[in-house]
Amino acid sequence: MFKSIKYTLLVTLVITSLLITACGGETAAEATLQALGSTQTAVAETVAAQSASTSTPAAPIVTQTPLLFSPTLTPLAPTVLPTRTFNPAAAECGQASLISETIPDGTIYAPGQKFTKTWEIKNTSNCSWNTSYKIVFWDGDVLGGAYNYNLPQAVDPGQIVPISLLLTAPTNEATYTSKWMLQTPDGGEFGVGQYNAPFYAEIAVSTADKPNYGITSVEYEMVRDPATGCPANVTYTAYATVTSNGPVEFKYYWTQSDDHTVKNRDIVKMKSAGSVVLSNSWQLHIATNTGTRWMALVIGIPDSNGENYQYTEYPHVEFTKTCGG
Repeated sequence: MFKSIKYTLLVTLVITSLLITACGGETAAEATLQALGSTQTAVAETVAAQSASTSTPAAPIVTQTPLLFSPTLTPLAPTVLPTRTFNPAAAECGQASLISETIPDGTIYAPGQKFTKTWEIKNTSNCSWNTSYKIVFWDGDVLGGAYNYNLPQAVDPGQIVPISLLLTAPTNEATYTSKWMLQTPDGGEFGVGQYNAPFYAEIAVSTADKPNYGITSVEYEMVRDPATGCPANVTYTAYATVTSNGPVEFKYYWTQSDDHTVKNRDIVKMKSAGSVVLSNSWQLHIATNTGTRWMALVIGIPDSNGENYQYTEYPHVEFTKTCGG
């Protein structure tokens, strides 16, 4: 097809050229050349147009909007976190109180020395504890023990169980505290008292040949006899629990708010860390003026030579007389 188009144009060009030459000489020749150039250009444009019309068109670019979900797939169910349910039975069973303990706080041990700490714990719940209950380490220093122990025996409501742990003093000089809790079979931890506090052992480690043993605390309890009423005489007795962190001996006396001193010539000798209870009584007649009074314990510790006692007066314990006066 392209060859026939070229041939037709060429014949037309030759005829046109002959006619022009016959009529105009050199000027006609120039015109012939111009016509030839125009014809070549037209031929080229025609061929290009034909080529474009017969070539394969380019594929169009199509922008697709992505699907929010595939209609051929089943959507996954939403993930639901498991709900932790409250176990009323476990909460009821996790109730206890601390009745007593050995090894007073601040007791001094040599590095690596072994000792047995015992807590007497009362089951104040309505559940019976079996040996699936555990004693678990809670905080501080484990003091060479294990991290958990089974309860040594079954404990019914209202009963007291002694919990004894064999522990070891660390090698470095410092004060150490080892805190423990109880644990129900389903993993709920609980302590003692209203606030579920951990029960603990607190010791000091010393490398000295003669550690600085002494009195670590004095705690009072006041008892009125009779407890109620207004008889002719009422006796108030102060009980002082004196605790030491090791073997110690001391002298003591009581002082009262009426400037009376109750002397005691005894020397108290404590062979190891522990407690001793001292008392003082004050009787008041019904005709005695009412009001608040106090007693206080004074303790004397000897120097390293066993002489020259240095006395310390501990805080007062107060009581109020309400009858008579």
